[in-house]
Amino acid sequence: MDYSKTIFKNEISSSDYNAALKAKKNFIKKFGNDSEKNYNLKLEHNNVLDDLGTLNMIITDEKTDINVDKPVIIGNIRMGFGHYRISMAMASCATALGYTPIWMDLNSFSETTGAKIINHQNDLYSFGSRMSSKSKAFNKLYWEPLNYDGFRQLKQNVNDQKVTELATSVFKNIDPSTPFVATHVWPSQAAIHSGFTNVVNAIPDNWQMALHLSEGAIHTVQTPNAYFGYKTLRGMDKKNILKPMYKDSIYEVGHYIDHELVVNLDQDCDKRIERVNNNKPLRYLITVGGAGSQEELFREIIVDLLKKQAENRAVIFINVGDHKKVMDKLIEDIPQLKEATMHISNYEESKKFAKEAYSNDVDGTHIFYDEDIFSAVYTTNLLMRASDILMTKPSELAFYPIPKLFIHRIGGHEKWGAIHSASIGDGTYECETIEETLSMINLFNREPEHLTMLCNNIKRNNSIGMYNGAYKVIELAVKNSK
Repeated sequence: MDYSKTIFKNEISSSDYNAALKAKKNFIKKFGNDSEKNYNLKLEHNNVLDDLGTLNMIITDEKTDINVDKPVIIGNIRMGFGHYRISMAMASCATALGYTPIWMDLNSFSETTGAKIINHQNDLYSFGSRMSSKSKAFNKLYWEPLNYDGFRQLKQNVNDQKVTELATSVFKNIDPSTPFVATHVWPSQAAIHSGFTNVVNAIPDNWQMALHLSEGAIHTVQTPNAYFGYKTLRGMDKKNILKPMYKDSIYEVGHYIDHELVVNLDQDCDKRIERVNNNKPLRYLITVGGAGSQEELFREIIVDLLKKQAENRAVIFINVGDHKKVMDKLIEDIPQLKEATMHISNYEESKKFAKEAYSNDVDGTHIFYDEDIFSAVYTTNLLMRASDILMTKPSELAFYPIPKLFIHRIGGHEKWGAIHSASIGDGTYECETIEETLSMINLFNREPEHLTMLCNNIKRNNSIGMYNGAYKVIELAVKNSK
């Protein structure tokens, strides 16, 4: 079936279809076409993902056996950190449910046409993210409209569906009945094009965008708002009301959260409340996103928190991910950070620190950097349990069960993550300016009982299964494969 000609029985204009054909042709001209090539695959251990019971899928020169007991493939790409983070949640819950998660990152297969296209698109997206935080005009006139409305239109899906036909070569030696969970739409589309029959497309955003549609897969979303927006294809054609998605093609499952965070959630919140009641300094976890943007905002936040730390009112954890340039620039701009405790590319040491900080008092400023992408992403998860407040833009982290102070978004679609979090009471509204962000920090420091309120809301949400989405995604993927 050609998913670029109709989308859920909605006819696509010949001009949009021809534009998609042209896009595919241009990518072939730029990156080649390996659709007829046969890639051998093998599975190997990953030092970080081993903790989640996960195997890495890689290309190899020799034909090897990739059969394992009760497999679930986690199809993903690196675009920022978000899709990796959600993939780790899926892998964690698959392991907890007794399955073997297999990590399949399409842009890690560097020699393939699909990977070359994805990496090219990722470079463009990262550039746009950085530009949006540096230029208000670029953000207002181009980046926000693109992310909020441009990616919402059906023609975006038409284009992607045609281009992902070029990402199917690595699927040839995999049993197409294998349960497949995609945390980005492109692996989902590629799997469907390859004939896979048990595909779940885990949509990350709380704002409906045709970008995320993968007809032929089961779609999941994290909120009721996203469910109705996607179910009705709301606003995906500026002129017409569209035919809705098919029955049983989309489910609202709850937030995609790692098993180890869910099972310890109540205890972690009780630890935070205990620290508040004992007048301990608040522990702030600051995360740098995958694009490495918002340096100016981070600088202002850290300078403010350092003043509070000097008065024993704050402890600061900064995870710069794998962005060494961001770390170096922050240290250059903020001389006090030269005195910080550095945790550099030592994942085992970072794990040990997070474990000790969970049970014991901790002080000072701690900076975490890891050149390994898996360690860089998962270090935030480790630190969450020992932190009181997560400071983040309202992206995929908006759904995590920790009190959140939201800084300004990158891309209009992200604001709906903050709206949802504020509505269910596990985070603040989005602070859109530096002044507003610093004011919110001051509020938490003056009246830390607000942290207790957020923790109690998280525990209430947990009692109704709001953070169980990743388990449900795995259950949907394996349901018809037994």
